Amino acid sequence: MRKHAPRLRTLLEEFLTPYLRLAHIDSKDHESCRLVIVTAQRLILDGLLAGLVYVRSLEMLRIKEGRAPGTGWPVLVWYHGGFLQWGNPGDYDLSNMLSETAAQAIVVIPGYRLNLFGFLAGAKLTEEGADYTANNGFWDQRLALEWTWKNISYFGGDAGNITIGGYSAGSHSTFQQLAYDLNLPESKAIVRRALMLSNGPGMQPKSTVDAQAQFDELCNTLGLSVKMSATEKLAVLRVLDPQTLLDAASKIKHHQFRGVTDGIFIREGLVEELDSGLFASRMKKRSVKLIMGECRDEHFAYGQWLPPQNTYEGVFERLQADYPLNACEALMNYYFPERSLPTAYNSWQDAFGHIYADIQVHHLERGMANALVAHGAGDLLYRYRIEWRAQCCDRKYPREWGVTHGTDIASIWFWGNSERLSNNEKSLVKKAFHDQFAQFLKDGKPQWNTENSLQLRTLKPDGTITIEDDAWLANSLKVWELLKDVGAIDMRPQSRDSKL
Repeated sequence: MRKHAPRLRTLLEEFLTPYLRLAHIDSKDHESCRLVIVTAQRLILDGLLAGLVYVRSLEMLRIKEGRAPGTGWPVLVWYHGGFLQWGNPGDYDLSNMLSETAAQAIVVIPGYRLNLFGFLAGAKLTEEGADYTANNGFWDQRLALEWTWKNISYFGGDAGNITIGGYSAGSHSTFQQLAYDLNLPESKAIVRRALMLSNGPGMQPKSTVDAQAQFDELCNTLGLSVKMSATEKLAVLRVLDPQTLLDAASKIKHHQFRGVTDGIFIREGLVEELDSGLFASRMKKRSVKLIMGECRDEHFAYGQWLPPQNTYEGVFERLQADYPLNACEALMNYYFPERSLPTAYNSWQDAFGHIYADIQVHHLERGMANALVAHGAGDLLYRYRIEWRAQCCDRKYPREWGVTHGTDIASIWFWGNSERLSNNEKSLVKKAFHDQFAQFLKDGKPQWNTENSLQLRTLKPDGTITIEDDAWLANSLKVWELLKDVGAIDMRPQSRDSKL
């Protein structure tokens, strides 16, 4: 491996230099492995980007099992979460997982541009031919995936065995990356499997026409003249310091910056492809397998992210920061037909947490699963539900939040992450999901034991595994159909005043 060291350094620089300044490379020894961590960051034109790569290879990582398999280690490209507004690839510590479990793989965790640095958009920028690209955050993710595909063999990885995955916004990113990859010719296809944990496909992203309102609102908050062209405004934004931009973005009504339907990275009718069967047919053609699922109490954590004023109007306005107006109107009418707070919720803020979790995770994930099964791709799908919580979660999540969003990524999928599982918990997690997770990364053939593709492999509160029918499916499909009816699954420009 030492003879490849100069080449490895060159490869890392080629990957990082267009976006950031290579800061340092250092090694950290652990019990049975060595992690080579590449960290770098630089304030650049469009934001702050950090990269972290966990590398498993003959000498960079020593393992008890010896050399890598003949074709190389399986590869997982993992996208971190954070609502596409914040997050850090350095939040993960995979040393316990890599050294103690059957998950023998190279894990690449790229940074990508977030918030307005990654997802600022507007139709006028396109019309004026500005030096601008929409969906920069997703393009960063794709660049990292392509670099991995071209170069991971130098690290002992198998470029023909790449799984992409993520949690929360990383899961939504996985859907967007999978959709983009499936639309490419076979010669450029990279993805073999995908992990969508605690997030779904989302609605069809807003058009650039709809995103223009957010761009204008940001510029107005910064005091830019309405007489300036969009190109002139963009030039001003590029010379302002990042904190000034973030402070302004936090004050506007549409404060969540997300992907837009630009016709390049995100195509029109993308989510409609699920219902039409096109998405399923492309997955079947390439045999792309998918694990997707949820935690029981997602809503507690979701409700903490920029909660609304404790009123009906507050919930309606908060939803508009994430979703198209017509979708928000439909959801408010569905959840609150009398415009009063249902007895199922403790407050309007509690209600927001449930709606947010339903749309981000529960309902649209089920809509996607149902569409894949309906169009013959059920044999590619593995669904799960988590109702059990490890003790280490108590350090970060209040006990009363139960099995909320994030509790499973630490305790189950990444083997405690930076925390320690007890011996009993390790045995439970290994049997319930981690051996299956490792097998999925290796060859896509986990022993899931469901009888049909819409069933759930559920980890119950007492630590037992149950194979069960999805009791929440019918209600989720009502919301899926509701959003289809108002065009939120096949979004066209909808900028207008609210009817509520």
